[in-house]
Amino acid sequence: MTSKATTLREKPAPAGAKMQRALSSKKKPSFVEGRRAFFKYRDLGVGAASNGRMRAQVTSATAGMSEPTGWHYHLCEGQFVYMLSGWVELEFEDGEACRIEAGDSMFIPGGMRHNETRTSDAFELLEVSVPADMGTKSCDPPKQKLRRA
Repeated sequence: MTSKATTLREKPAPAGAKMQRALSSKKKPSFVEGRRAFFKYRDLGVGAASNGRMRAQVTSATAGMSEPTGWHYHLCEGQFVYMLSGWVELEFEDGEACRIEAGDSMFIPGGMRHNETRTSDAFELLEVSVPADMGTKSCDPPKQKLRRA
């Protein structure tokens, strides 16, 4: 196996406001209000530490999703999801539908319309978004038929 050497700067170039280290403990979680009342959101402190450049949180449910989220998109550069346990089924504007399960990950570009349709009774996922202040806008469903991935 070969690898290319990379040159790292001793200190990264400054990019606006200074960032700080963040530590989040499962023993002392910080829960925040989120987009959906039927989910629980644990803030991991990345938004404050990165001065809003990115957000990381753990989203969980213990009684499954009570209803589909409805078609929507996020006002952000992108959203990364890693399933820690359980599963979530999603539909996308391009007609694809999929299920992501524990160990699976997905990147959703900002502005891409989607709908979470079902979940396992209990699940936990890690979500990272750029920037931290990610908006959500409801929208009409796409006109094309869905295809299962």
